[in-house]
Amino acid sequence: MQPGQYLASLRMNRMPIEPDRHRTGSQITFTGVGKTYANAPRPSVHDVSLTIEPGEFVVLLGPSGCGKTTLLKMVNRLIEPTSGTIELDGRDIRSLKTEHLRRGIGYVIQQTGLFPHMRIEDNVAVVPSLLGWDKRRISGRVDELLTLVGLPPDDYRRRYPSQLSGGEQQRVGLARALAADPSTMLMDEPFGALDAITRTRLQTELLQIHQQIGKTILFVTHDIDEAVRLADRIVVMRAGAVVQYATPLEIIMHPADDFVRDLVGADDVLRRLGLILISEVMSALTVPSSETIPASETLRAGLGRLMETGLSILTVVDDDGQPIGEIGLTQVLDASQSAERMSP
Repeated sequence: MQPGQYLASLRMNRMPIEPDRHRTGSQITFTGVGKTYANAPRPSVHDVSLTIEPGEFVVLLGPSGCGKTTLLKMVNRLIEPTSGTIELDGRDIRSLKTEHLRRGIGYVIQQTGLFPHMRIEDNVAVVPSLLGWDKRRISGRVDELLTLVGLPPDDYRRRYPSQLSGGEQQRVGLARALAADPSTMLMDEPFGALDAITRTRLQTELLQIHQQIGKTILFVTHDIDEAVRLADRIVVMRAGAVVQYATPLEIIMHPADDFVRDLVGADDVLRRLGLILISEVMSALTVPSSETIPASETLRAGLGRLMETGLSILTVVDDDGQPIGEIGLTQVLDASQSAERMSP
């Protein structure tokens, strides 16, 4: 479905919706969900049953053709399941009109889907305009969202998509998806076409935005590093089925089988260190170092900083920049060895 077709499905009901700033994300429940296309040798999705809790950031991970995008698109009924049920906050999505369902679900794709002939402010305002919001309310929402995604409204409102970089276009796509204050966000490899630096920056900003808005996010990727960095929980898929559904730490430390082990690189020590927070292994502060690192960083980041500076100790600081401990190669090595013993 093209962006125009998708948005056209929202035109049928223009009743304004007042955003609820205190609303958390929706719960999504899959029960025996499957999808089989005509003449296909096997199901694209087979007997998926799992629950995504309100406000969770869940990543669908797996190789090309494993069914992750098909599963994602069944949530907003861009693809209809052939078996099973999908519930949004306890309601079967088939009981909802598609335009009502999609009004509560933001949708972000890799190609952004921005309308090239429309200015940025108009791209962001598409859905609120279809819903009948007044101009003042739309204008305020555009400013709010452009600020949220790091694009100063005064600088970006009047530009066209062609005047933006790929990363900036993706930010606009995210702002547009959030415009009607949806409870759920579906994101289909949104950063897949971006360079590594831009991709990392947007991952960081997406995590910050998620912490601020508390939406449920279902995110598709085939990149394990991206999955580990973003997810509260990861759904590992293979040949249409769910192989493992767990936290990144559990999947790395205790992969369900050899397929998961190979997919996530469970034997990669650096990846394991990327799952352990400095706050979990730091020592009491003895002698302050000339270099600091936040307690919320991972041991992988700490190891990199130690190697970069050539120091043996870094001072660990809290969110206010106050010293609360220290981290050195000894703690990194101890944690690495502990992680090795934890693995099967």
